[in-house]
Amino acid sequence: MSKKTIIIYPSAAKELISLGQRLRDARLRRRFSMETVCVRADISRPTLYKVENGDPSVAMGIYVQILRVLGLVEDLGLLAKEDLLGRRLQDEALPHRKRAPKKTLQTGGSDG
Repeated sequence: MSKKTIIIYPSAAKELISLGQRLRDARLRRRFSMETVCVRADISRPTLYKVENGDPSVAMGIYVQILRVLGLVEDLGLLAKEDLLGRRLQDEALPHRKRAPKKTLQTGGSDG
């Protein structure tokens, strides 16, 4: 059984590469070796290498494990936090209330 090739848009590939670099930087700032992160995250060294190089074939769960080891798992809450397009689409789907036109008071002459 051969592995399926994952094709992603160039902008998404750049984001993965950037994320991998940020994870590598976080690991080095903490002075963790690749081996330390691998043992604590229960992953192989080639998998960590793939993550740090932005390989799109790595499962999301691996990223979660690495973030946990680095003490950054709370950052997952920031992913897709501000969904502006989704909110706009949701607002458009809301029913629009139709109101009757405002009645204007007609002032006429006096009755007396």
